[in-house]
Amino acid sequence: MECSVRWFDGMSFVAETGSGHLVTMDGAPDAGGRNLAPRPMELVLAGAGGCTAFDVVMILKRGRQEVTGCEVKLSAERADADPKVFTSIHFHFVVKGKALKPEAVERAIKLSAEKYCSASIMLGKTAAITHDWEIVEV
Repeated sequence: MECSVRWFDGMSFVAETGSGHLVTMDGAPDAGGRNLAPRPMELVLAGAGGCTAFDVVMILKRGRQEVTGCEVKLSAERADADPKVFTSIHFHFVVKGKALKPEAVERAIKLSAEKYCSASIMLGKTAAITHDWEIVEV
């Protein structure tokens, strides 16, 4: 995997991923940024959410569950001192579908958390990670 990050103005940066996609990042105004884009650590948190949501949907589909939606709401705390790593992250899953089995949803989240989601497993080296979930029948 490769990525390049280029500084272009103030405290704004553009990353070009190995798959050819662009992502803009910016700093907070108090750090010289102009609040034009997400902070880098927000993207790390979003990446963990995307990684685990991908896993959960894939696992549920493979288990022949009729999943129609998956949202992960993340809340995180960071250390006060540098490096300001994540110290706790809570993942709240809202899984939508028809006749979803609670045990299948719970299993998918557990498999993602313990085996498949490299982003959240990596973040778990510094952060206490918790999960909960709900099913919305559609």
